[in-house]
Amino acid sequence: MTSPDLPAELRAALDGKLRGFSRNDAAGRAASISKTYRDGGGSGAIRSEADALAYALARMPATYAAVTASLNALVEVRPDFAPNSLLDVGAGPGTATWAAAEAFPSLQKFALLDANVTLRALALDLVSDSFRLRDVSYERGEARAALTSADTADLVVASYMIGEISDAEQRALAELMWEKTRDTLLVVEPGTPAGYARIIALRERLIALGAHVAAPCPHDGKCPLQAPDWCHFTQRLQRSRAHMQVKGAEVPFEDEKFAYVALTRARIEKRPARVLAQPEVTKAAVVTKLCTTDGLVFASVPRRDKAAYHRARKQRWGETSETGIRETN
Repeated sequence: MTSPDLPAELRAALDGKLRGFSRNDAAGRAASISKTYRDGGGSGAIRSEADALAYALARMPATYAAVTASLNALVEVRPDFAPNSLLDVGAGPGTATWAAAEAFPSLQKFALLDANVTLRALALDLVSDSFRLRDVSYERGEARAALTSADTADLVVASYMIGEISDAEQRALAELMWEKTRDTLLVVEPGTPAGYARIIALRERLIALGAHVAAPCPHDGKCPLQAPDWCHFTQRLQRSRAHMQVKGAEVPFEDEKFAYVALTRARIEKRPARVLAQPEVTKAAVVTKLCTTDGLVFASVPRRDKAAYHRARKQRWGETSETGIRETN
């Protein structure tokens, strides 16, 4: 599995850009940009190189970790998937492209799209010394317009971007991204109820157009979760000193919550159950909340079954799970 931490080459490129950059200034800019996103705005708040650097310092590590976790889940289900080409929609500073390059050594062609000229400039600076990524293609333009003229790709990724556009635009963009997908489309959103709702809406629309779910769902049916519950996952990542300063954080790690779906052209016959929450460990048993081919299941492993009990205790939220353990009432 690929590490959730930024690769050394990217860390070095970021460190080079950050020399002489005030951490206090970066913290203020990052806080302002974050407020804009929380208030429903988007990357339009990032207008200068300093804004882009502050954004990258604050958000790149967590976004990279979430995309990497999603790609790891895809690889676990489809270990034979070896894409040659990538299309990164709403690429920003190129975070998802770096994650995909680490996850898939087979990738040779990298195409990025985004409307923000400042983030595009930063992305191109960050890959300029990379042997593998220095020749990426990065088109500037609004997602739908840029996608219309884009080539199809084996793997299409849209990370943390569909929430920036209207519902009607999201529907049109989902269909266009699927048209550009030769094999697999991955969409990652914040792990909030709103982010989950966007994922579910896109999932349902594209399944109706013939897509099949590779991850995280073990089925193509309707999500079995009911409000106020929602499907999301958590990836822990280590914070650098600069990251802690910009975030105003006191602990050296961050838990990024995210929701995602990976959709493929070909049906996957056997898909494992997915752990939807940390297992509940009691003196009598381990109880695990699972999404299975039969829907939502609470599976229980009694303590007397020592080997299975030990395995169940080690399961983590978001992982695939063994099937065949009995359902509780």
